[in-house]
Amino acid sequence: MDIASILAQIIGGAAGGTAGGKILKDSDLGQIGNLLAGAIGGVGGGTVLGSILGSGGAAAGGVDIATLASQFVGGGVAGLVVQIVIGLIKNKLLAK
Repeated sequence: MDIASILAQIIGGAAGGTAGGKILKDSDLGQIGNLLAGAIGGVGGGTVLGSILGSGGAAAGGVDIATLASQFVGGGVAGLVVQIVIGLIKNKLLAK
């Protein structure tokens, strides 16, 4: 795993976390909370997705765009899911 893949996961996860906070208002953690939860989820989910699918790091001539796109999408989906789960748990615990 190279730095480009990690950055794609972080950016995708942050975008997914922000979207999760906008889609489901009950899971909103605020702008910074959504970004952080999404970015953490993006790196974790992108890494798991990469090891399951066996995606390589870079092509022989440089950066593989398809691999970066899959890391971005995988990180975005994982960031969305992690942000929603963390947001719902946190907001339900504070409501009591």
